[in-house]
Amino acid sequence: MSKQDGSSRQVTTGPVDDSATPILHVDMDAFFVSVELLRRPDLRGRPVLVGGTAGRGVVAAASYEARRFGVNSAMPMSVALQRCPNAIVLRGDYRRYTEYSERVMTIFRELTPLVEPLSIDEAFLDVSGARRLHGSPAEIAWTIRRRVRDETGLTCSVGVAASKYVAKVASSRAKPDGMLVVPASETTAFLHPLPVSALWGVGRVTEESLLKLGLRTVGDVAEMPEEALTRAVGPALAARLSRLAQGIDPRDVETRRVEKSIGHETTFHHDLVAYDEIARELLRLATDVGVRLRRAGMLARTVTLKLRYGDFTTVTRSRTLAEPTDVARRIYEEALVPLGDLVGDGRRVRLIGVRAEHLRPAGDGAPLWDPDEEWRDAERTIDEVVRRFGRGAVRPAALVRPAAESAAPTVRDAADEEPPPGPRSFW
Repeated sequence: MSKQDGSSRQVTTGPVDDSATPILHVDMDAFFVSVELLRRPDLRGRPVLVGGTAGRGVVAAASYEARRFGVNSAMPMSVALQRCPNAIVLRGDYRRYTEYSERVMTIFRELTPLVEPLSIDEAFLDVSGARRLHGSPAEIAWTIRRRVRDETGLTCSVGVAASKYVAKVASSRAKPDGMLVVPASETTAFLHPLPVSALWGVGRVTEESLLKLGLRTVGDVAEMPEEALTRAVGPALAARLSRLAQGIDPRDVETRRVEKSIGHETTFHHDLVAYDEIARELLRLATDVGVRLRRAGMLARTVTLKLRYGDFTTVTRSRTLAEPTDVARRIYEEALVPLGDLVGDGRRVRLIGVRAEHLRPAGDGAPLWDPDEEWRDAERTIDEVVRRFGRGAVRPAALVRPAAESAAPTVRDAADEEPPPGPRSFW
């Protein structure tokens, strides 16, 4: 049995059939803010933001009180403070968040070995083999919420369903601090009234395409012939949306995370115009990407350059390599090729990013001819020097600035995860 309050929040409040719902999605509630409130309990109930205020700082997390003003994560802090002038802004503490994340993930793994972390504050769990020890899926979800609260002081929301997609939607409906079980037999009844934006993979552009077809709910998508949907969004996305709209998601909980891409991007304090300055930042980012590839034991077949201009127009350019690489110099040179056509003529650059994609394990066969062999050996040698003596032990002349220019030009270095220790660049 579930109930829905005056908002969109929906929670399970009584007995419910969870016999065929072994998948849990656990999502911490306003995680960064909640961790900060453990040491600032006087701020509970007030609008709190975590993030940077200098220059072009962004919101990393917002309390639910702040969200009522239309504030959300990734929003420029200047905009957030316009919408919510009374918000209290706190600097983030990533190391502390990581510590709490590890404590929460440990609780999950004590209940089932099948845990798939999605990020620092959420995970999928498969509890199909844990019934004998810990009870039914709903009972395990209840145990998780109780233990997280008792052992960390934090709250989480849990979705329980027959598939990963439905479990994730359920956890979002249960927020904050709730649990929602979607019985397998009620999957489509739960999904079909939801807006099309609830479908995984539907962003702003795809949502607009669906709305133009008159498709406003998940149920509308489920009833649309796949051929007609294909003409609007393409065959691959049409097939996926049709399946998801029926609640079909065959993905298993994967305990081993496989990197799909590795990248870094930087937003500048002030827009850059000069080609040399932009290229130098590209060099720094490519270096960090190369370091992470080698640490992960992965090779990339595609390099993607991303630029965002001062008017927020964003462009990307990708290049496929003849041979996959983990060499920063190769990543930089490939990303540099399209750069000349994208900058200059007074165009002001707000953000630059570089991403390595189409990854495969480094041990999956070696090319007959490796054009980057010497650079790879040099970079691995530098990796070892940095491991022993620390980040910054070696750096190229291209990234050494005079003292007068030594202030960092960026406010954010965003990546899939916290950048590992490593050299800034090697040449």
